[in-house]
Amino acid sequence: MKYAGLAIAFVSSWCFAFSGPMAKFLGAAGLAPLEAVWARMAGAGLLLLAVLAVVKPRALRIPRSRLPFFGAYAVMAVAGVQALYFVAITRLPVGIALLLEFMAPVMVVVWVRFVRRVRLPRAAFVGAVVAVVGLGIVVEAWQGMRIDAVGLVLGLAAGACCAGYFLMSDSFGDDVDPLGLIAWGMIGAAVVLLPFSRPWNIPWEAFTRQATLGGHTLPVLGAYLWMVVVATVVAYILGVNAVRRLSAAVGATVASLEVIGGAVVAWALLGESLGAFQILGGLIVLSGALLAQTATTKPAAEPVRELSPV
Repeated sequence: MKYAGLAIAFVSSWCFAFSGPMAKFLGAAGLAPLEAVWARMAGAGLLLLAVLAVVKPRALRIPRSRLPFFGAYAVMAVAGVQALYFVAITRLPVGIALLLEFMAPVMVVVWVRFVRRVRLPRAAFVGAVVAVVGLGIVVEAWQGMRIDAVGLVLGLAAGACCAGYFLMSDSFGDDVDPLGLIAWGMIGAAVVLLPFSRPWNIPWEAFTRQATLGGHTLPVLGAYLWMVVVATVVAYILGVNAVRRLSAAVGATVASLEVIGGAVVAWALLGESLGAFQILGGLIVLSGALLAQTATTKPAAEPVRELSPV
């Protein structure tokens, strides 16, 4: 059972890895980043709603008391992560944008310690420092921040929203079905992004074209369908099943392989490459994130004083 869960989590991370590269093909065809995000969320949400309505309609029931939670999930965990990441990859290589997003485990450690006021093992803080050092190597800080500063901020903001996703994943019980939460979260994200993405202005004729990036030409409709079906719906469903077989901590750790997968896919399809410092820094970031997140699962954590968790 454990090895099956690890295999599912591994496949899920590689499915997610296609989202950034496929989004760049949509951008090359004329879609703005937020238009691509809206098309992804709306398409994936409608597809998942249709599938669940047939195979598991009970999953779509939302307890009235959970409506605010569903709204926050749609805004932060879905719309925020996807929109900020898609905009970030217009200014950064896919691999670096993913590295910034996967600072999320470190942000979770900081939030739990200083906001929830929970005392964590020393390894959690060591992991956070290691990850920050790795990030400094990725951006080559000694060169005066050679990486686009706006892209850096957007990538870190996507990481903050991703951290919110992990934190919110700990705050609901058996009254919420994870698949239903994902489906409504995608639909809610599409609604939230309406005034920003303005889908009525999307150049829909772009989906009939072909786009060329890095010497590779793909049908735009094919790239979009792959992003919706494989990099969103299948990736989320496999991810949920992996967490059920393993644990949230182990599943999230394996999901960090998306950083490596995204860089590999971007290299193969887009011709994007990472320098030696980016590769070294990326490995250090992932090592720090793994150490920090593993530490948060240890029973040694105890509250500093009794406060209601935020």
